[in-house]
Amino acid sequence: MNEVTLEKMRKMRLHGMYRAFKTDLETDTQENYTPDEIVAHIVNAEWDDRQQRSVEQKVKNARFRYKAALEDLYYNTDRNIDKNQIMRFADCSFINKTESILITGSTGIGKSYIASALGYHACAMGYRVMYSNLPKLFIKLKMSKADGSYLKELSKIEKQHLLILDDFGLQPFDAQSRVVLMELIEDRHGKGSLIITSQVPVNKWYEIIGEKTIADAILDRIIHTAHRMELKGESLRKKQKEETN
Repeated sequence: MNEVTLEKMRKMRLHGMYRAFKTDLETDTQENYTPDEIVAHIVNAEWDDRQQRSVEQKVKNARFRYKAALEDLYYNTDRNIDKNQIMRFADCSFINKTESILITGSTGIGKSYIASALGYHACAMGYRVMYSNLPKLFIKLKMSKADGSYLKELSKIEKQHLLILDDFGLQPFDAQSRVVLMELIEDRHGKGSLIITSQVPVNKWYEIIGEKTIADAILDRIIHTAHRMELKGESLRKKQKEETN
């Protein structure tokens, strides 16, 4: 009868229950449970399994640049990273409040890693996250306008609780990029959160966007309610390379 039960669990895709019940049968631990404890045990196993698979799927869908964790962040006074600020971000209240985080600093300083670590953590907390290199996202959205899938792509982005835009200002904005960025920001304003990383200081973003009216509209929706991290110090990639040589 146990084999029949296991087969039914497998066919119903109750993978957590299946593994827990199978393990209990193999180790004879089920005899130590009362009936209600057995039910609670296998239901909890199924719950945990589904939660884990949900997180894994969210991480896969996000397409992060780095596999990153908040626990692995390198805190150093020279880098100007406030650990208390990071811990406040970790409760994800900035997502619930649809606030933004702007991370600036020189190349190799760890901006993308911090953004990815916050994104991974948000996935673990149950939020939908999308990571994009901004220049590549512009190319993708421009191509989607040509094949008629532009609105579908925007709708997909709009559904994310957190959108991470990496390498803002790495390339000058052309007219089409400005319009695309405006539509992205407008769609998310008051509905979803942003994390933006950039080598360019925030006070130079007007110049990077290039057209004053659109720049005003975009930055007015981003800057005033945003949390800022201005990283300092030398390139971590350069430092790690020197240490390995």
